[in-house]
Amino acid sequence: MPGLLDRVSTLVRANLNDLIDRAEDPEKVIRQSIIDMNNQLIQVKTQVAASIADEQKLYQRWQENQALAQDSQRKAELAVSKGRDDLAREALQRQNSYQQISDGFQHQYTDQKSQVETLKAALNQLEAKIQEADRKKDLLIARSHTAQAQQRIHDTLSGINTTGAMASFSRMEEKVSDQEARAKAAAELDSDSFEDRFAALEQGDAVDTQLAALKAKLGTGPALPANADAALPEGQPPSPDR
Repeated sequence: MPGLLDRVSTLVRANLNDLIDRAEDPEKVIRQSIIDMNNQLIQVKTQVAASIADEQKLYQRWQENQALAQDSQRKAELAVSKGRDDLAREALQRQNSYQQISDGFQHQYTDQKSQVETLKAALNQLEAKIQEADRKKDLLIARSHTAQAQQRIHDTLSGINTTGAMASFSRMEEKVSDQEARAKAAAELDSDSFEDRFAALEQGDAVDTQLAALKAKLGTGPALPANADAALPEGQPPSPDR
């Protein structure tokens, strides 16, 4: 009986929050704890029922022996009234024996009744604890899920090298800007080359015109056409033949 009470007391004092702290998977532990507590509850109820049955048997044996003792007392009185002291003496001996047994069963019944009351109180506490645990179950599981999610977020963020990632991004940004500058410069170089080629052609034409004008001036070449002066550079005097 004390062992049963110890198990009941342990279950009543059980704290699911402590189990969550120690468990790798709190949800499984919580659900399994509810199952275990209900299984224990069934066992306790069975033993409480057996104890109640024993209590009733002890009460019955007490009452039976008490009735036999009273019957023997009545028979002893009858024998005395009839002058049969020998029968009276035998009846009194039986009455004493039945009364002794009756007193023993009464004592056992009283002890058993007290333990049954203790077991009933422990059973009520256990049922209340299980009901409370069952009500808290979903809340504790939700809290566990939230805590696990927060931990995963923390682990993910702590595993990200923000400095390295930003440095890489900045390098790529500079590289893209450099590529853009190179492309723009290449386009400008292509444009300058195109214009320069035409400027070189025009400059070549002007030099040829100057040379012809100089030869005409010195009389070593043919006269310039009428529109040749338009091609001379600014400040160049026209041919004297004109």
